[in-house]
Amino acid sequence: MSVPLLISIKQVIPTHTSPKLQLTSYIYELWVTPPDAILIRKYMKEDHFLKTIFPATEFKEHELSRILTKFKRVTFSKKDFLLKEGKIENYYWILESGFIRSFVNDTKGNDITTNFYGSKDIVIDWSSFFLRHPTRENIQALTDCVCWRLDFENFQHLFHGSGTFREHGRRRLVSAYLALKNHSVSIIADQAKERYIQLLKDKPHIVQNVSLHHLATFLGITKYSLSRIRKGISL
Repeated sequence: MSVPLLISIKQVIPTHTSPKLQLTSYIYELWVTPPDAILIRKYMKEDHFLKTIFPATEFKEHELSRILTKFKRVTFSKKDFLLKEGKIENYYWILESGFIRSFVNDTKGNDITTNFYGSKDIVIDWSSFFLRHPTRENIQALTDCVCWRLDFENFQHLFHGSGTFREHGRRRLVSAYLALKNHSVSIIADQAKERYIQLLKDKPHIVQNVSLHHLATFLGITKYSLSRIRKGISL
């Protein structure tokens, strides 16, 4: 087990300022393990992707440094699975680049898309992650992807140790629930054309980069019906 290392980061005040100001230069102290110390120096200096997810306007520097060291960068090739049916979701994924979809298999063995994910989206089966039960979904890369992975244990540490991280996670969870709820109601109450137009407004990057077949199963129609809808809109 690595021994904690106390890092002191001193802000150097220019020598032309008064001795009093030089004496008041602040010391920022943070308990970390040596490997984390290296990551902190690296991440806090560079333009890290996760800083767009956890912005400095919301997170203090010590919170951000702690969060960034807990995530691991993972790459996937097209058709790789992030999660398979029957497994427990153990990771909280943030997608940096590429496209991903989740799907379930119906009683006839057809795969039906349940969601699409693009850059900056949280990719996860929330119920399996929090309730620790096997998922009924599959999550698969539609393209080559770069993701950032946070395991369940570290998620728990951050969730209970940082009020800012907890509030950020709560907002993302509520947003995901509302999107799922709206889609479920739309499948029942709206015409297929209205559903497609709404998807086009909400996620134009998905419509432009995902196959007709996957879009159709998400909208609850055949790809032939979707093709007619798209042709009608373009006229």
